[in-house]
Amino acid sequence: MATVLSVSGSPSVSSRTNGLLRHLDQRLLAHGHHVVPLDVRTIPPEALLGADFRHPAILEVTELFARADGVVGSPVYKAAYSGVLKALLDLLPQYALRGKTVLPLATGGSTAHVLAIDYALRPVLNSMGATHIVQGWFTLDQDITVHEDGSLGVAPAADEALTRVIDHFSAALGRTPLLAAAG
Repeated sequence: MATVLSVSGSPSVSSRTNGLLRHLDQRLLAHGHHVVPLDVRTIPPEALLGADFRHPAILEVTELFARADGVVGSPVYKAAYSGVLKALLDLLPQYALRGKTVLPLATGGSTAHVLAIDYALRPVLNSMGATHIVQGWFTLDQDITVHEDGSLGVAPAADEALTRVIDHFSAALGRTPLLAAAG
């Protein structure tokens, strides 16, 4: 099965986005995939903000992208994905997503941000050469509860929808070698 790089673009330690991604990581593991979680906020700020392409952390992340298919998740800020995610994507090679199947995920406070996936994130993923960008998914913050013990609760309707999204992504990952070979 595929290796999935599960990228959280949230700058917050107690992020609903991060919690949701780690919850979905478990589902991907159940599909038999190898999952590598990456929290962009853990990359040294001097590497991201200083655009230090040669920083060991940036080189390591570049290698993770080279070896994996990606799940990109980000909270929505000002109708777009997070600045820390943008800073990271700007430091990756131009075609870092070539041959990859990508699932763009976002979380946000209102349905007014639903289009951020298609109008903000998808064009960047396309420009980075993603072979297959599956249908993205937006989850409302109100449908995600992070409990004091760190566990996550997802509203039943949202959880059901996310199950379908992960099933679709997992199936698409199985087709990645054929798509990459054809391109």
